[in-house]
Amino acid sequence: MTHLTVGQPAPDFTLPSHLDKDIRLSDYRGKNVVLAFFPLAWTPVCSSQIPWYEADKARFAALDAQVFAISVDSVPCLKAWLDTFNGVTYPVLSDFWPHGAVAQAYGVLRSDGTSERALFIVDKQGILRYIDIHDIDMQPDNEVLLAELRKIDPDAAAKEPKAEKPAAGGSLPSGGVVLYCTSWCPECRRARAWLNERSIPYTEVNINSDPEAAQQVMKWNNGNRTTPTFDINGDVSATFDEKKVMETLKKHGLYG
Repeated sequence: MTHLTVGQPAPDFTLPSHLDKDIRLSDYRGKNVVLAFFPLAWTPVCSSQIPWYEADKARFAALDAQVFAISVDSVPCLKAWLDTFNGVTYPVLSDFWPHGAVAQAYGVLRSDGTSERALFIVDKQGILRYIDIHDIDMQPDNEVLLAELRKIDPDAAAKEPKAEKPAAGGSLPSGGVVLYCTSWCPECRRARAWLNERSIPYTEVNINSDPEAAQQVMKWNNGNRTTPTFDINGDVSATFDEKKVMETLKKHGLYG
């Protein structure tokens, strides 16, 4: 297997995307490119990681960067999966056939036929500037990628709009049922409906628009932005197990 190093030219490739457009890496010379290899659609960490690039799409664009996510899934599989997120508008690429050929060229094809969870940054000249073969069970942090892009392209970073600082003294809600979620998460939609059907009051916190909430969810979930995450009077659950949630609600006298 090829093992790439920073400073090498990035292997060129052409792959189909879920947007019905073929993507050739070399066509993006003059832009910074983030390649985000992920193991498989329909899996828990990937189901948080891939929509998060959509949520931060404007931030990557401000650093003159294009994100491409890549898996060994077929295009129809990717389309069906991505439809559950209410729209992913950046290209997610299918390395299905020849199976895993691009993952193999980048040294990240696993023996089970899936890819590593791996990140590469390719600069505007087509040179690899950052490589992270990530823990496959943990979600990469976009803040790390954005910081690397700023180092790689200081000219783009100088033009980047300054992020607004959160208001001083901000604090997260506590007590009762607090649902940490995102707008795209299918399980979040199911959790909302389940709570509403039972007339259970809850406070919803969108971790995409609340950095403090995102950090808290990551602390609870070993670095992953897992949604939905329930905080029920201090009892935290990062999976929507209806039986477990109901038991916790009854334990705290919030149902039945």
